[in-house]
Amino acid sequence: MSFTKKKCDRPSSSQELGNLGELNNDIPFDVLSRLPTKYMPRLKCVCKGWNSLISDPIFMKVQSQKKEPVSGFFFQQRYRWCYEENPTVTYIPVRKQDAEAELFLTVLDFLPEHVVVLSSSNGLVCCRSCFPRVEPCFYICNPLNHEWMRLKWDEPNREDSFALAFDPCKDILDTSTKFKLIKVRQIETEADVSCFSFDIYASDTGAWKKSVESCKCSSNLYRNSGVYVEGVFHWLTDGDEVLTFHVEIDLSWLVSVPLPKEEFSSIPEACIGDSDGKLHYILVSQHGLQVWCLDDYFECGWSLKISKTLEEIEEQHAQFLYNLRERVTQRLSVEMEPWIDLLAFKDGYLLMRVSLKIMLYNIETNTLQLVCSISKLGTDSTFCTVLPYSLSLVPLNCK
Repeated sequence: MSFTKKKCDRPSSSQELGNLGELNNDIPFDVLSRLPTKYMPRLKCVCKGWNSLISDPIFMKVQSQKKEPVSGFFFQQRYRWCYEENPTVTYIPVRKQDAEAELFLTVLDFLPEHVVVLSSSNGLVCCRSCFPRVEPCFYICNPLNHEWMRLKWDEPNREDSFALAFDPCKDILDTSTKFKLIKVRQIETEADVSCFSFDIYASDTGAWKKSVESCKCSSNLYRNSGVYVEGVFHWLTDGDEVLTFHVEIDLSWLVSVPLPKEEFSSIPEACIGDSDGKLHYILVSQHGLQVWCLDDYFECGWSLKISKTLEEIEEQHAQFLYNLRERVTQRLSVEMEPWIDLLAFKDGYLLMRVSLKIMLYNIETNTLQLVCSISKLGTDSTFCTVLPYSLSLVPLNCK
């Protein structure tokens, strides 16, 4: 395993102070640490003192523990029938303006090769090499400060799913960055029972271990992107369950979705995401738009947070939506392309494809924003990876 790291000049003030408690008493530290992370790269250019302070590992550790709202989404189209992979990764920023969002195609160009994005967690992004590749590997990176590290991939299989777990609020005084990478794979047991197995890579040990836990489930993962909430990973399946895995205690179980598919006359569209530290389940169906929040894991206790009929949505957003009930209910088989495709959800923002447009919907303010035409991202949003991303200064210095 190897990693590269930008050099950071330690500030003389932090050398004199000696510990976190004393450093927090420093006025510049206290003021700058209260500002949003998105301003830090520009603030480093103000003067040498601010550059040194913001580059200090202790400052970055404190800054990374702040709850940052979603700043954007990574979008990467996947070829459906081709072994060679699409290297284009588009970053879609979340903006409050009504104008179309500016798309960024070079956010991950600091990496040494083209990559496929796999997972994101609290400012870190996990990628892998594009196939075909002689010796593919993983990359764990921070797009904000352009730091990255390479992980060896001993048994490359593009069909495996990977999810990144990073909690910046752990080990406040430890400036090293500790994360875990989870590989989830569907296997058949000797009794012809389908189940999911889990392998775990820990950055502090630099090694993989196989979890003793497995979860019996006959459904397939849907889009393969795991959602990490309060120490637990969640994967939406194409059945009526959400697959979960608790990283710290090696425990996996299934959570039933609020409404089973048999209750609908047409195929509903769904996705999962997190907001306010809880798992959310977003559903678009003949009943309209519903946002559910998971309050109790083991009792499958879902509470309905938002519910709007299709007619309400169409009336409130007539400039974008029309004949909504007819279009939503016309999908009667999985082979048919949905008119509304839910791509990702994070911190109240729902990214979705509506016909040939990419839209961003804020469930709290009931505002719908046009992001771009689907042609700017590729030709097929139904076969893609979409990851929410939040800014973080966290350095990649792993012990």
